[in-house]
Amino acid sequence: MFKRFTVLFLALLMVAAVFAPVTLAEEKVVITVLNYMDLTAPGAERTLTEVWHQFSLDNPNIIVEREDLYLEAFHNKAEAYAAADKLPDVVLLYPGGRSTTLHRKSLVKDLLPLLGDDAKYYHDYVTEPQAGGYMAMIPSTKTSSHAMFVNLALLEELGLKPAETYAELVAQVPVIKEAGLDVVIMGAEDDWVLQSCLFSMIAGRFVGDQKFDEIKAGEAKFTDPEFMAALEFYAQLYEDGVLDAKIMDTGYGEVKSLFAAGRAPYMIDGDWAAGDFVTDQTTGEALIPVEDQKNIMMTVFPVIEGTLHEVSSSGTLGTGYGMSAKIPAGSAKEAAAWKLIQWLSGPEVQSITLETAGALPSRVDVDLSSVFGESPDPIIEERVYNFYNRTGESTYILDSFFEADIFMPINIGLQEIGLGLDTPEGVAQATQEAFDIWFQAQ
Repeated sequence: MFKRFTVLFLALLMVAAVFAPVTLAEEKVVITVLNYMDLTAPGAERTLTEVWHQFSLDNPNIIVEREDLYLEAFHNKAEAYAAADKLPDVVLLYPGGRSTTLHRKSLVKDLLPLLGDDAKYYHDYVTEPQAGGYMAMIPSTKTSSHAMFVNLALLEELGLKPAETYAELVAQVPVIKEAGLDVVIMGAEDDWVLQSCLFSMIAGRFVGDQKFDEIKAGEAKFTDPEFMAALEFYAQLYEDGVLDAKIMDTGYGEVKSLFAAGRAPYMIDGDWAAGDFVTDQTTGEALIPVEDQKNIMMTVFPVIEGTLHEVSSSGTLGTGYGMSAKIPAGSAKEAAAWKLIQWLSGPEVQSITLETAGALPSRVDVDLSSVFGESPDPIIEERVYNFYNRTGESTYILDSFFEADIFMPINIGLQEIGLGLDTPEGVAQATQEAFDIWFQAQ
């Protein structure tokens, strides 16, 4: 009797195994990822361990094949994948600008239906339509592409205080140069830096978003007085000695080391650059020692008197992760890709980014005080608690608002003005001609 029961029981187990549904947890799903990451950044090791490796530990059935690229290498690869119709399953996206192709051609999915009721955990700006008219990614933060980093200790050594107006900044030029220093440094070797981190702010103050809306609608021109005035002011920066043409020979990754070494009292970059100065937890070292970070102030360019916005910065949504539109709806791959995106935009990862870079989270359930615990690096406290109170109005970043066909002539033109190879008039005309071609093709 016992033997017959055992045989029957084993037979039932075999039948159950055959007809048991295959769940996601039992499958092995491969997800390819194109990721934007500076592997040399102070927080890189922590990100690799606490973000990517942790996800793999928690989800052994999801095999993540990740490609990490940075700056132009990333953007060029994303465009190449798009052109070949071989976009990875998950890709880091900008809300527009350099990711416009992926948005406008609907190469990535609308994530709003997948987000569903979880939208309540995010600030309202997360669900606003992006460049393609839908929510292609979950922004991790809002970001200011313009920030002025000020070395207070160095200014004090020179007998100076942070310039509050442009006239005051110009008056400081002889004193700073007499000491053998540069005035304002930038890593402008890559053409996007001058436009995104400096000129978008200038254009916002002289031109304003409403005028740019009119330009984009074909109701105004880049050759109008407002945009011309912005270009002329930018050219004046070189004439006044505030900027030096050698910034075009300074690599984007190099400029932070120069600022940390006291090469200049002022550096212009994006607000994200704060993360480059924090303590690397793997080495215990920081580009600017913790005890010296209290002497670094994050603010914006001094008042430009008589402009539309005398104090302002340029800002947009932060980056986020999108999903390839080629992934079948309802598939195991879609479920796995969405699980990864949920993790990358979730409270744990946003808390890490807040702690290591000072990026204010897009989630409403991340408590700043609990994340920091022990006092963070002073540069992070400066960004989180002080900088955003100094930015004033936030205006368009030109390479986020306009298509590449339009902003590339600006990018290149700004470098050429600085090098004495073009004029504000020439750059305005070239940009308008590029816009006319783009506009007629719409």
